[in-house]
Amino acid sequence: MSNTVQFQVSPEEAKDELFLRKKIRKNLKLRDDDFIFRWKKRSIDARRKQIKINCVFDVFLEGEEVPPVIINPFLPGKLTGKKIGIIGFGPAGIFAALQALKKGIKPVIFERGKEVRARRRDLANITKNGIINPESNYCFGEGGAGTYSDGKLYTRSKKKGDVRKVLEWFVQFGASEDILIDAHPHIGTNKLPKIIQSMREEIIHNGGEVHFESKVTDILVSEGKVKGLEVNHQYLFEFDKILLATGHSARDIYELFTRNGWQLESKPFAMGVRIEHPQDLIDKIQYHGRLNDDFLPPASYRLVTQVNGRGVYSFCMCPGGIVAPCATGKEEVVTNGWSPSKRNNPFANSGIVVSISPDDFEDKDALAGLRYQKELEKKCWEAAGRNQKVPAQRLLDFIENKKSENLPVSSYHIGLTSVNLNELLPPVLADSLRKAFLDFNKKMKGFLTNEAVLHAPESRTSSPVKIPRNKDFQHPQIKGLYPCAEGSGYAGGIVSAAIDGINCVEKMMMSL
Repeated sequence: MSNTVQFQVSPEEAKDELFLRKKIRKNLKLRDDDFIFRWKKRSIDARRKQIKINCVFDVFLEGEEVPPVIINPFLPGKLTGKKIGIIGFGPAGIFAALQALKKGIKPVIFERGKEVRARRRDLANITKNGIINPESNYCFGEGGAGTYSDGKLYTRSKKKGDVRKVLEWFVQFGASEDILIDAHPHIGTNKLPKIIQSMREEIIHNGGEVHFESKVTDILVSEGKVKGLEVNHQYLFEFDKILLATGHSARDIYELFTRNGWQLESKPFAMGVRIEHPQDLIDKIQYHGRLNDDFLPPASYRLVTQVNGRGVYSFCMCPGGIVAPCATGKEEVVTNGWSPSKRNNPFANSGIVVSISPDDFEDKDALAGLRYQKELEKKCWEAAGRNQKVPAQRLLDFIENKKSENLPVSSYHIGLTSVNLNELLPPVLADSLRKAFLDFNKKMKGFLTNEAVLHAPESRTSSPVKIPRNKDFQHPQIKGLYPCAEGSGYAGGIVSAAIDGINCVEKMMMSL
């Protein structure tokens, strides 16, 4: 049985294994150095000028067995002859497929986009030429939006499932063991594609099927029970258990439900802008004048405030990151952010978003929020010149309600168009953002600067639509259909989506 020891050290000391060994020996009052120690948890405490690293170690004395790092590996079971259909190959679909194989169930997956290598060419066409492929882009394709949205693995969904299991499976398929240690684990957009590809190869190797460029165009239902899927308007596949694991940008799914008269619900969501600062500026603010170096990572932040009873907060903050074009249609502009594993780009970006409630709309149907999203995305597309440039404004100019005379270099490669976002954004967003930025500057002195640029819009933080499910995780009108993860309103990130995919398969197992 291991001993656990925890203490604080400086960033330099945290990288010095000899120092750590001496510190552990002193804390445990050991006579000699004949022991093995392993990081258990690591986090940064930058609240004071003297920055500290919070350290937790497992220590194994002489003769004690050192357990493997991965204690819950993915191990496929023997196939039983039963199968399930999975719509979508994002985090929920991938982990659901792995869990199904673990239980001996064959997953048959349908993904509208392309496999990860072919998908790269479509992403390059967006970035270089501003051309959107509506079936293969930053949101659609192997791995879903998660493949190209930074790879942040922090979640608050610890009561919903086994977070450690999800992280261990990522490590098993190629992620760094650091994600098991760091308080805010991160893989990096540059490393995620190969990990996702390895997962897919394992699924196929163990008897699963993955069909790319296979868009589900109808869900076949008879007498209140799911019967199968129509794919690409022509191919029919029979299933009596289907996992609906599409992302929140698969708006055609909501339209499919509406056409068929299947129940949908509106839900709260958030919209706003994506702000970009020089990373050095964020480092100086967060690290009390110190820049990140060999001992500290690029600094991040998390901000939240209330404006007239409405939440305004940072979302998907990306240190050393890129602002990315994430539209899925031809007449819309959408921004998001990501970082490579080293987070070594010169800019920091984050969504700054305002809470939106179904009560904000006169229309009370389930798709009111979706229309609100679409209207702003198209309005931004028109304001930027009917292309994939983004409407942008310097931060102080936004506060002072004046169009920026010029714009600095941005990580958004397609380009920026100077506009007054106060005139472009709905008043509830613009007013809330102005007041929130003033409050954020009190919490982070120097945040409010004209070196910062606002990119509009940040519109797809989560789905404005919920696909309901009962206690058995099935749609109340359609037996055998399991709405899952972000697109159905039950998750908010890679890990929570993966957990929900696993949980849905467990619920399926009860009736298989």
